[in-house]
Amino acid sequence: MRQAHVKGDLTVARGSSGIVAGLTAAAVAAVCFLAYQAAANAPDSVAAPSGKASAPSASPSSAKPKATKEPLAVPEDSDAGARVVYALKDRRVWIVDGGEKALRTFTVMPSTVSPLPGVYRVTSRSGSIKGSDGVLIEHVVRFASVDGVVVGFSAAQDDSMASPDPTARTGGVRMKRADGDALWTFATVGAKVVVVP
Repeated sequence: MRQAHVKGDLTVARGSSGIVAGLTAAAVAAVCFLAYQAAANAPDSVAAPSGKASAPSASPSSAKPKATKEPLAVPEDSDAGARVVYALKDRRVWIVDGGEKALRTFTVMPSTVSPLPGVYRVTSRSGSIKGSDGVLIEHVVRFASVDGVVVGFSAAQDDSMASPDPTARTGGVRMKRADGDALWTFATVGAKVVVVP
């Protein structure tokens, strides 16, 4: 009699698990149906994207990027008019005409002594001499003096641009010969030289 009772409990358990499975399937189907209904009736601002084409919304990723400044453009705050601009940090020179157009730009090797940022004038020039470091140089264009050291642009006749001896106090800002030719033609005595940081 005891065995029959146990058998009956198992039958009830098997029957109830089938009922639970059926109810679960019905509940899942109901939830899916309600979710579909909610999505179909939701406002456009929260509805999932549909196949309809819509106007793109402005977002940071779709906005036009800001125009970037030309990396070799004449530095801002470098005065105005025809001038030579010497940027200390960038080790670069620009030859600028009266219409604010850069006629030429090139890199230079700074001397161990540099002038402070400011506006200077070409004071003197030399066609070909020996530099304070013993190197034969040409197209020397002097424009400043710092604690007794004369600072000027020049080109080594062997076209080298070696780093200066850090223990020597020199004022020669070296450039390639072709750049020196262009600067020599442009920067006559009295020409403006603007030094920027």
